[in-house]
Amino acid sequence: MARYEIAFSGQLVPGARLDLVKANLAKLFQADEQRLALLFSGRRVVIKSNLDAAGAEKYRSTLARAGALVEVIDLAQEVEEIELATPPADPVAAAGAGASGEPMVGRLQVAPRDEYMAAFAEVDAPDFGIAPLGADVQDDKPSPVAPALDLSQFSLAPVGSDMGEAKKAPAGPPPDISHLKLQP
Repeated sequence: MARYEIAFSGQLVPGARLDLVKANLAKLFQADEQRLALLFSGRRVVIKSNLDAAGAEKYRSTLARAGALVEVIDLAQEVEEIELATPPADPVAAAGAGASGEPMVGRLQVAPRDEYMAAFAEVDAPDFGIAPLGADVQDDKPSPVAPALDLSQFSLAPVGSDMGEAKKAPAGPPPDISHLKLQP
């Protein structure tokens, strides 16, 4: 049984006005301004997925009456296979040459697979390899260096001296209250 997906990318049915279509979709989806802005951003937004043929046609016709042109995509379509290129045998030749003409060792050359990735074709990126299993990939920490301190102004107390807090003087004798009387 075929399953379908409904996607919208901001396109309108010919002759439809943008403000009316936005109002219709806001009412249809009970959407606020933020969601409408997302729908009409130009990016492809999946509205509903995993529909049968009748459900997909119902969504398409309802959205077409609202003025929105949607795509109905069959989810069972073959996914395009991407064939990976084999790595070159010579890493120096694969790295290419620098501005001065000498080869740049350890640099990665990116071959674009589409127009989006073509923007990254001239990126100079280091060719980081993959460490073998169990290898320590973290750099060694440098040993700590003791700071240079001048302690010449300090001295040591003699052996057996009391280094604690100074003792308080004992409290005086309690006051004499024998001459005081309580009256009933």
